[in-house]
Amino acid sequence: MLKWLDENIEKVIILFSYVVMTAIIFVEVIRRFAFGQQAAWSSTIPIYLFLWVTWIGCAYNCKQRSHLRFEEFRMRLPYAGQFFCLVVDHLVWIGFSILVIYFAMEQVMIARDNFAIVQGTDDVQQWWFYMATPVGFGLVIYRVTRNLIEDIRRFKNHEPLPIKAADEANA
Repeated sequence: MLKWLDENIEKVIILFSYVVMTAIIFVEVIRRFAFGQQAAWSSTIPIYLFLWVTWIGCAYNCKQRSHLRFEEFRMRLPYAGQFFCLVVDHLVWIGFSILVIYFAMEQVMIARDNFAIVQGTDDVQQWWFYMATPVGFGLVIYRVTRNLIEDIRRFKNHEPLPIKAADEANA
């Protein structure tokens, strides 16, 4: 179960968020044009769900190593230089994620402590959606750390590092 969760958690959260966003938008467009009615929260909840798609998607891209990188430069470096650049990348991702989590948690706590509710609802808390940022960047830290451990193992065993040319990455 944990292995399945490790392999699929981002996909499940992204799929769930997309399905709920699509369903809300689809139903509310029909309600608006066919019946002249629309739920007050129907334009707000999909935007908040998009936070989950965005930040969990960031973690998924880190897991897949499909995030923005400067591979063409690295390919021209010697093996140790390539490894050094990968380690710097991982450390920058981890440092940036820690900063994001710290400041995002401040916003989550402010929303929670002030009982901020989603516009158009009576009891749906905003902080539930704001948690997407610290959860997403927590997953980024987890995924980047796993990649770092894998890269260290590859470097010690003198295996090829996961660096691809732009034409290879797009193939």
